[in-house]
Amino acid sequence: MELWQKGAYLVNGKLEENYAAGIDAGRKNTMAYSILQKHNTSGDDTKLKIKFDKITSHDITYVGIIQTARASGLEKFPLPYVLTNCHNSLCAVGGTINEDDHMFGLTCAQKYGGIYVPPHQAVIHQFAREMLAECGAMILGSDSHTRYGALGTMAIGEGGGELAKQLLNKTYDVAYPGVVAIYLTGTPVAGVGPQDVALAIIKAVFDNGYVKNKVMEFVGPGIANLSADFRIGIDVMTTETTCLSSIWKTDSKVEEWYAVHGRPEAYKEINPGEGAYYDGAIEINLDEIRPMIAMPFHPSCAYTIDEVNKNLMDILDETEKRAKVSFGDKVNFTLKNKVIDNKLYVDQGVIAGCAGGGFENICAAADILKGKDTGNGKFLLNVYPASMPVYQELMKNGAFSALVSAGAIVKTAFCGPCFGAGDTPANGAFSIRHSTRNFPNREGSKIQNGQLSSVALMDARSIAATAANKGFLTAATEYDTEFSNKKYFFDGDIYKKRVYDSKGVAHPEVEIQFGPNIKDWPEQKALGDDLLVKVVSEIHDPVTTTDELIPSGETSSFRSNPLGLAEFTLSRKDPAYVGRAKAVRDLTDDVKAEIKAAVDALSKKDAELGKKAGEAQTGSTIFAVKPGDGSAREQAASCQRVLGASANIANEYATKRYRSNLINWGMLPFIYKDGDKNLPFANDDYVFIPGVKKMIAEKLPSITAYAVKKDGTVKDFELSVGDLTDDERKIILAGCLINFYRG
Repeated sequence: MELWQKGAYLVNGKLEENYAAGIDAGRKNTMAYSILQKHNTSGDDTKLKIKFDKITSHDITYVGIIQTARASGLEKFPLPYVLTNCHNSLCAVGGTINEDDHMFGLTCAQKYGGIYVPPHQAVIHQFAREMLAECGAMILGSDSHTRYGALGTMAIGEGGGELAKQLLNKTYDVAYPGVVAIYLTGTPVAGVGPQDVALAIIKAVFDNGYVKNKVMEFVGPGIANLSADFRIGIDVMTTETTCLSSIWKTDSKVEEWYAVHGRPEAYKEINPGEGAYYDGAIEINLDEIRPMIAMPFHPSCAYTIDEVNKNLMDILDETEKRAKVSFGDKVNFTLKNKVIDNKLYVDQGVIAGCAGGGFENICAAADILKGKDTGNGKFLLNVYPASMPVYQELMKNGAFSALVSAGAIVKTAFCGPCFGAGDTPANGAFSIRHSTRNFPNREGSKIQNGQLSSVALMDARSIAATAANKGFLTAATEYDTEFSNKKYFFDGDIYKKRVYDSKGVAHPEVEIQFGPNIKDWPEQKALGDDLLVKVVSEIHDPVTTTDELIPSGETSSFRSNPLGLAEFTLSRKDPAYVGRAKAVRDLTDDVKAEIKAAVDALSKKDAELGKKAGEAQTGSTIFAVKPGDGSAREQAASCQRVLGASANIANEYATKRYRSNLINWGMLPFIYKDGDKNLPFANDDYVFIPGVKKMIAEKLPSITAYAVKKDGTVKDFELSVGDLTDDERKIILAGCLINFYRG
């Protein structure tokens, strides 16, 4: 794999350093440019205002989105909006009844003219692939893995506020992104699957930010050697590179995919124009990819399985060092107790969701396991097809029979294993999964209760090979498997019988069905002239995930209750955060005394500064080096907001979507550019930002802030907020998106 250190042109199907037409003309010849400009309403090809063709959400996010839109004046869904139920599918988790959310979703689909997919029918992205994707279209989803580029659809995963904007006939505003060519050659060897290719790409680009907030454009002759399902499996994992979106050239295999799914009209050929210019390029020879494993605690911690088996103890040492970064000295994490006779033993295997639950992945796993068995020890294999149409075809073609005969358990479409609401391993257990993420605690363990397990990511093929080897880590290439390459037959009648499709017709007479756990968003105040914030959490991890900001798993049942969910904020990373934040929000006597001391300290430095601080709006903030990697869930920001947060301070933000979530909830996305060593402030200190309202309103590039230490010393330093659109500035000034649209 080679990463170009400069731009590249695509000329006669090959990457070149130079082309006569030049960069400006070349940029307009990418597939990304064509699709983005088709959906851009701004008239400026550098500052985009996108209107999407369709939007989609699942049952962890759609209640909050619709509640936001309702509070802002929603009367009808103005574009197709699909509400799937694949995250809170279990109907009694955490003491609340998730079915209340489902009935809210169904009645909203009826009232406002949407589409409702009942639980266990399909995971959000499989339904979107099967029923929504169209070549040249754009789809916005409130799940970070909204990626349908392999089917010629540019899709973006964002926080709920961005979907609420689309429901209110507003736009998705973004500067025109960089575009990077992913140039594929060769053919994968037998036993190598899409997850192997994806993990190899993530390993190459995550740490260096090579594709951060850019569009990955897949080109090259190797694409023709991949089935549509294989491409989909690579594409869905592009989210883990921190790119903005993805798009692939299309061909007869994609045309066949649409025809099989009964939508031949959705296909059209998409190709970059001659001399298309890319801001970077990644050359990948598929011949050279080998089965991969992403060790805890990130998809980028990837190695070949052969490498792990040959250097087992060294790699386990590296994994333990990463655990120290995530957990500190709170837990003693090790996988060395999983080494038996110099082999790594795995307790559990899971093939599931939008990444692993595809038809070809499960068929290949069944081929490997046919006639074998997983044993009667600790190892357990669970398989979740991504939709009921896929489920039915696997039942018909014998794949399920091979899996069940080998000892696997087959379940229905569910995203739970990916975010900690299903198949939580035993304490100390190690799980291998063909799913999307392996962040700390994402499999559902609770270190605050002394329970910790971990996940590695692998392709379904090597998971099946490991299962056939009774749980000892094994690459699929070690088996001489005759893959059946079964043909897929899609039965759309399954959806016709169960999915509610309004066909865009609203029924305003329908009463929305609420449950006791569905609450309105608390009122938020507009931004004051000056701001005094207390630092209530200080995080120095290289990257902070959204799962650490607001844990997934057992908290998912509270996603429709802003105040209830907020009680879990940073609970696994900094359990004291909630108490500290609430004390500031509620202005307890102790906090009032601290504020008085801070004001006095500022007054000693400058009387006018102290006077302003004494009258300033108060709130809280966290510091993190690079927050927001991972999920698009807006709750990572909104939970801080309902606890009284006014800002985040970071060296940089891991993703656009997290920064957008902060903005949509009226929080200032401050940037402190001088690293995390020798910060001018620390946890429990106060930071005064005079003139903050003026900074936002008048587009000032930076502002002088004042850190007030516990000993009364005051230190000034610079903060900035980066680029903001005019509407983003208005949202922050108004206090949140709801206030902005309410006027």
